[in-house]
Amino acid sequence: MARPVAGRIVPLLFSLVLGAWSEQIEACPFCGVVGESLAMRRDAADIVAIGAAQGTATPGPDRFLEQAFTIEQMLRGEAPADVRGRVDGPVIGTAILFGVSAGDGVRWSALAANEALLGYAVAAPATSLPAAERLRWFARWLEHPEPAIAADAFTEFGLAPFDAVRAAADAFDPAMLAAWIGEPGIDARRRGFYGLATGIVAAHSADDATRNRLHEALEAAVDAPADDFRAGFDGLLGGLLAAEGAAALDEFSQLGLFDRSARPVDQRHLLGALRFAWESLGDTIPRERVAEATARLLSSPAVAADVVIDLARYGAWKQVDDVAGLWETLGHDDPLVRRAVAGYLAACPLPAARSHLEQLRAADPGRLEAALEAARSPLSRP
Repeated sequence: MARPVAGRIVPLLFSLVLGAWSEQIEACPFCGVVGESLAMRRDAADIVAIGAAQGTATPGPDRFLEQAFTIEQMLRGEAPADVRGRVDGPVIGTAILFGVSAGDGVRWSALAANEALLGYAVAAPATSLPAAERLRWFARWLEHPEPAIAADAFTEFGLAPFDAVRAAADAFDPAMLAAWIGEPGIDARRRGFYGLATGIVAAHSADDATRNRLHEALEAAVDAPADDFRAGFDGLLGGLLAAEGAAALDEFSQLGLFDRSARPVDQRHLLGALRFAWESLGDTIPRERVAEATARLLSSPAVAADVVIDLARYGAWKQVDDVAGLWETLGHDDPLVRRAVAGYLAACPLPAARSHLEQLRAADPGRLEAALEAARSPLSRP
């Protein structure tokens, strides 16, 4: 979901910058980790068949579960009457089988499938088709009563580039999106994506009533009481950014999300939404506004180190004095903050950054060198 990152990023900050964000750079940043979709497995296989499970699943030579199947129908390629394939868990009844040719033969995997899932897997559009075209087909299956179908449709959206999701905005049902983001029982990961999709549809709707209804649904979901995990909140905030542009930043301020007293979990979600805005909403929200909003979180202990890293990645050097000040405040007891500050100052091209580094080196050369060395190392936040 990302566009190329502009700005001067030196190797010193490379590991820090990429650690928290690059894993999501091509896919939905609010969907968590998603695996391969059925269509991806189907199109990558040399042989596709429908089979009936035989016996029970037992560990194979590689200790993964395997089970025997009798082929009942060939969908692609040729296969013997009986095969043995890897399974995630014991299969009872029918399964869809995927065979991939390898040097030592064919490696099989199987997925339990009822008639509805089999029909869905066969009809799913080919992975070679344009992403937006494919997503328009999968949109109708979101939250399908068959859990495996609903999960697979979500996987397709979770793997899709943001521009493709935006291009497929006309395929979503606005009423269903508004209901899903407010439904307590909805899967938390899906709520985040549905929040983003709600904002996308609102931004592209030509109907004022629909747009207003979606705005209200997003605002109600953001204002709703939540537990300490607040799963999906980042996607709801991302949806407001997609729907309202820079005006959403003012709304976040009114909600107190930038205040140091705000809940740490909410500020982590806010930082994730701001990263999304920087990467994917540059056509509607000036990046300078995103950088300024990010800098407002510098005084928040829970996210300060990550904020400094993001500011360096954005090339936001106007905040050099505020970043340097963290060394003795939040950085006094937090080596992660010191590491981020040292990396930022070393990357910053302004004379003020060199002056701050000289002052820190004069006051405590050992601690500064340790922080600089840590910034050079590919360490991740615990």
